[in-house]
Amino acid sequence: MVAALAITPAFAAPSVYPVGTTIYTPAETWNGYTVLSLLREPGMVVIDMNGRVVKQWEGFNSSAGGPVRLLPNGEVIGAAGARPGHQESLKLVQKDFSGAQRWELPGDAQIEGEAGAKQRSLRPHHAWQRADFPAGYYSPDATPASSGAVTLVLAHAARTLPAVSDLPLEDDHLLEYDASGKLLWEWFAGDHIDELGLSPAARAAIKSGAGAGAGPQQRREFDWLHVNSATYLGANRWFDAGDQRFDPRNILISSRQASVLAIIARDGRVVWRMGPDFRESPQLMRIGQIIGQHQAHLIPKGLPGAGNLLVFDNGGSSGYGFDTPIARNGYGGLARANSRVLEIDPVKLELVWSYAPVGFFGTNISGAQRLPNGNTLVTEGPTGRIFEVTPQKKIVWEYINPAFANGANAVYRAYRVPYGWVPQLPRPVEQPVTPPGPPGFRSP
Repeated sequence: MVAALAITPAFAAPSVYPVGTTIYTPAETWNGYTVLSLLREPGMVVIDMNGRVVKQWEGFNSSAGGPVRLLPNGEVIGAAGARPGHQESLKLVQKDFSGAQRWELPGDAQIEGEAGAKQRSLRPHHAWQRADFPAGYYSPDATPASSGAVTLVLAHAARTLPAVSDLPLEDDHLLEYDASGKLLWEWFAGDHIDELGLSPAARAAIKSGAGAGAGPQQRREFDWLHVNSATYLGANRWFDAGDQRFDPRNILISSRQASVLAIIARDGRVVWRMGPDFRESPQLMRIGQIIGQHQAHLIPKGLPGAGNLLVFDNGGSSGYGFDTPIARNGYGGLARANSRVLEIDPVKLELVWSYAPVGFFGTNISGAQRLPNGNTLVTEGPTGRIFEVTPQKKIVWEYINPAFANGANAVYRAYRVPYGWVPQLPRPVEQPVTPPGPPGFRSP
């Protein structure tokens, strides 16, 4: 168990510091374009290894609808629009290289729009995936199609479930659509609360609405679970060996508020779970309590570590029913003032690799991508810092987002793609960047 923090650390920073690419060792990196989903301004930016902006698309909203993704023909897909008072977007859209819209998924939910008028919405938030692109990033064994694919959407649903909570809920809702927009499958989190390993104290806290006004939940309904990632498992060695829990069509979800990860089978059952209480077994105790995590997924086939679980363990505070001094009426009793990137064997529940240096702390958003050379691309979202780290934990590329909006440069998520995925652009020149040591790093 992670104990409550007795002292909240104070952080200080200079008012002037470097931005752009600050470290770049071309011989040790997996070179390509880096796709940035900006948090505080709509749109998506593509940069080269030296931090030069080579392409930008407008009209996307990552702060409400999750990351924007690049397809191998230079087209992009992401969420568009926003619903005030809710952390959600309105629809998914696909645009070509010129910015023209090629496809949209508007959904069928009826929501209250401006002046009380009803409008149609998909209600997407945080995550969506294509069935042929399960982790949402490049691997040599999966080439996503530009059209015709099944799409998985993580959305909100307004529900009243007295068995879950006394408050009206913003329940997490998984929906699967074919390319024409026909609904193929759906799943509601609230119907499976008994399968999530929540203690009686946690159930009581959720029942009373504990934490309903905390953190990202400042909205009209109770976002009780706050699922922030939902991914197909994709082809994996566990299923190949006969473990039916890891059927490639099954879906891995991650709940920030409850600090639980779970695999959902096609019949709706929770067939695998990690958390919420990491005291549950000696294996989980060795991993250590996960808190407020983001972007949980299985590393895709064709990449080093394929089949292992990769997750950005943010830290901060979360969790229901943990009796600690900082718990707010049963919510937020887990706390830690640093982050970890974890690679976990999901069958043995063993820690395979981790990155958790002193001072590393992305309190929200953030994520990690396994690269073909074995390195890991990490998004430290709140600070706008993206870096590539080797298995030996050496940083070989680092970029600080220079685009500030309202005093912040946060990046929701970053992905690295091959240069060939944007055939409309010429291959850029790669120039090493070696930062000077502290004595030589000064302004004139």
